[in-house]
Amino acid sequence: MMPLKKKTVAMMIAAGGLACTTVWATSISVVGLFKDKAIISIDGGKPRTLSAGQTIQGVKLVSADSDSASFDIEGKRRTLGMGQSFAGGTATDSRPSISLTADARGHFAAAGALNGYPMTFLVDTGATAIAISAAEAKRIGLDYRSGQAVGVGTAAGVVPAWRVKFNTVKVGGISVNQVDGMVVETGLNVPLLGMSFLNRMEMKRDGQTMTLTQRY
Repeated sequence: MMPLKKKTVAMMIAAGGLACTTVWATSISVVGLFKDKAIISIDGGKPRTLSAGQTIQGVKLVSADSDSASFDIEGKRRTLGMGQSFAGGTATDSRPSISLTADARGHFAAAGALNGYPMTFLVDTGATAIAISAAEAKRIGLDYRSGQAVGVGTAAGVVPAWRVKFNTVKVGGISVNQVDGMVVETGLNVPLLGMSFLNRMEMKRDGQTMTLTQRY
């Protein structure tokens, strides 16, 4: 056998290098936005934090603020807002979603807004509706006493409550209108994100991560 020339060997090495493929993200979803940082879920996995200039699986964060983030994905610039995703070469916000991570007690907290007022909810699949305290209702200027008066059972016994309708409920990039709610006079320490909102979502639980995707 004739010895291989150096040039031929170099070409073979180069070809071998080309055969080594990089693992690229097939889809990303934006689940958190901050100044110069973004929290993204890659291929539906656990949320990961990217700093400006950092690259993970071919996704490079160029810049970010509280409204949107710019990425270099497969050599192309993409700008995504909260809850938006990128897959298969296109960006879409037709099905906004958000991924939540459980705390040490296994509870899922979700930052959002109620009638335009910032609020942090506790996800509660056992609650039939979004529930807030009377103090929270007063803070956001809600005339809850014009709603239907009912009684609800709490750890302190049955307390007065009122059925209301929230104009807008926002969690991450998900926003829904005209959502049934409840205002409880006492005994409720944290706003509950109940089934009147969650019924409009596709809910997926994967270990310590819960993903909510808007259905309608």
